[in-house]
Amino acid sequence: MNFTEIETFLMIVQTKSITKTAENLFLSQPTVSHRLKSLENELNMELVIRKKGFKSVELTIKGEEFIPIAERWMYLWKETKMLQHGKEKLFLSVGCTDTLSTTVFAPFYSKIVNDEEPIDLRIKTHQSYELYGLLENHEIDIGFVYHHLYFKNIISEPIITEKMYLIQAINTPLKKREIHTDELNEDKELFFSWETNYQIWHDRWINTIKRPKIQVDTFALLSCLLKNDQLWLIAPVSIVKEIMKMKPVYISKIANQPPDRICYKITHKFPSSSTQKAVTLFEEKLKFYLNQSEWGELEEFIFND
Repeated sequence: MNFTEIETFLMIVQTKSITKTAENLFLSQPTVSHRLKSLENELNMELVIRKKGFKSVELTIKGEEFIPIAERWMYLWKETKMLQHGKEKLFLSVGCTDTLSTTVFAPFYSKIVNDEEPIDLRIKTHQSYELYGLLENHEIDIGFVYHHLYFKNIISEPIITEKMYLIQAINTPLKKREIHTDELNEDKELFFSWETNYQIWHDRWINTIKRPKIQVDTFALLSCLLKNDQLWLIAPVSIVKEIMKMKPVYISKIANQPPDRICYKITHKFPSSSTQKAVTLFEEKLKFYLNQSEWGELEEFIFND
């Protein structure tokens, strides 16, 4: 297994095409096919399903499973090259949910990249339960999730606790410092299932029988749909702050208060020795960042009549 074979395989994964892979790597199609076949022979398994007459290629199950191994191999190869040239470079694969990355960690990622002692980051966006599996298999080095799940080899630590608030259009007729969910029109809710405890609370107080009319799972779609002034949303502090940067909104406390949203940092009990230094440095910088930030409550932003 060598660099050119792994590089070619990962380009095939990206392009889903032998032709485009050849174009991107400035190679002939026979060369691409030869490299792929050589890699398959060495691994003693087929990575790609070959179908005559089809322009796009599909990966076998083994091919899909080999992707994270190939990616890790490439990272190790790059680190080795850095050592050969006398340069120490820190690499870290971070797994995070969409809203946490967008509203909480984006400024932190920028700071990491610009620091004097930078860490090269690879950020993967997944659901919380998926991130536990990725960390368990060493496909990420550290993760940030909403759910506290039990995995034998994973350490889970709460790092952020946020209260939940009601967001309405600035011209809402329901302007009160504190609002009970019984006062809201459930047909106008923009729903985001922040975590399990919130879902349980929501099922009890808002939608006891039917499903919400509109539900999303990314911040980009959430912010887009909130342009509709008829909709209301219950969200944690970090989301509220980001939305307030985009448009004027009316913020209220919730009388029948939902449970706080808790963000957990997850790490492996047996981290890879090649990334331990990067993880330690990342955690030190993260601790400083979180200490400088206010995530808990939002009193100073509550609108008064």
